[in-house]
Amino acid sequence: MIRTGFLVIVMVLLSRVGRSQATDVEQAVRFTEAQATLQLEEVRRLNTPERVSPRTLDAAGRLVLVPAGDWTSGFFPGILWQLYGFTKKSKWLDAAREATAKLENEQYNGRTHDMGFKIYCSYGQGYRLTGDTAYRAVVIRSAQTLATRFNPVIGCIRSWDHNRDTWEFPVIIDNMLNLELLFAATRLTGDSTFYRIAVSHANTTLKNHFRPDGGTYHVIDYDPKTGEVKNRNTHQGYSDESTWARGQAWALYGYTMCYRETKDQRYLSKALDIAAWLMNHPHFPADGVPYWDFDAPGIPHEPRDASAAAVIASALYELHGFAPGNLELRSLADRIVHSLVTGYTAPAGTHGGFTLLHSTGSKPAGSEVDVPLIYADYYLLEALARGKTTP
Repeated sequence: MIRTGFLVIVMVLLSRVGRSQATDVEQAVRFTEAQATLQLEEVRRLNTPERVSPRTLDAAGRLVLVPAGDWTSGFFPGILWQLYGFTKKSKWLDAAREATAKLENEQYNGRTHDMGFKIYCSYGQGYRLTGDTAYRAVVIRSAQTLATRFNPVIGCIRSWDHNRDTWEFPVIIDNMLNLELLFAATRLTGDSTFYRIAVSHANTTLKNHFRPDGGTYHVIDYDPKTGEVKNRNTHQGYSDESTWARGQAWALYGYTMCYRETKDQRYLSKALDIAAWLMNHPHFPADGVPYWDFDAPGIPHEPRDASAAAVIASALYELHGFAPGNLELRSLADRIVHSLVTGYTAPAGTHGGFTLLHSTGSKPAGSEVDVPLIYADYYLLEALARGKTTP
């Protein structure tokens, strides 16, 4: 069913017929503002010291809040910062500051690799938009904390501390996005240590995380004493040798970002290869919104993952800026965004203020299947901004 409101606004944005892009984006943001206003009210009603940020809806349609330590806690503040960046309204500045402050202690949390998701999407966005030196300090401290998880023998940052009976030193493809925090810390301090760690992690991942066909492994388990690969597994995909859709999205986004930060042609080549892999894969749907795993056995009756689609679209817009002659990149990004806003958005004023429906967290675990997820909304909003600014 084609929906009105946000759908019509963004379809006009994509068509660019007879109206300025700036005006179209402003209208799209107004719809997002209305949803975010609903969500913000609900967060403030439900908020406790232990539960601070929205992540999804439960089976009864109630908003699920997570602790500051959850890997998704930075996306809601990041959405509020993006809305402030679009509108310059004090309402969103105040809300973003309020939501961001709840994550302050996470700068010292060395038990997780997800510093970039939590801190760079919140404090990093805040510093970018305000220049607040207190935010700068949190970004730097968080990078210092993240760097403690780096193993120089392996050349990577450790991902998880759980499941130690399964993996000795697991590195997941998701971890590529946390490197952005390290690159930022070098820019802010002049200390190249962070940069070197990020490059080492990217290079090691480039060497070990991809199959000959271009698909991405989810989890690589290393021997911390020798640096050798022990196992190649999955945790959220269908099987060890399948390609988990959001993992492939993280890889595309991660190497596009690494090229931006380093101008290393190997990273640009890898990002372009991943984009081509997506375009040519026989199980990549015509609407550009992938099934949760490219090798899931029930395709075409498997759940989709709108969050993976939003990450892919955002990455493709940036990648097109680095390869402007490759018009297929821009075309695919536009097609994905069009599909998301025509078939995957919530009706206005519903679903706890989420924008996108039909994301998949972990199908093997039966967790967050066919639900809204906060990071899908974050990357959709980022894709809209990049689609406006990228030639």
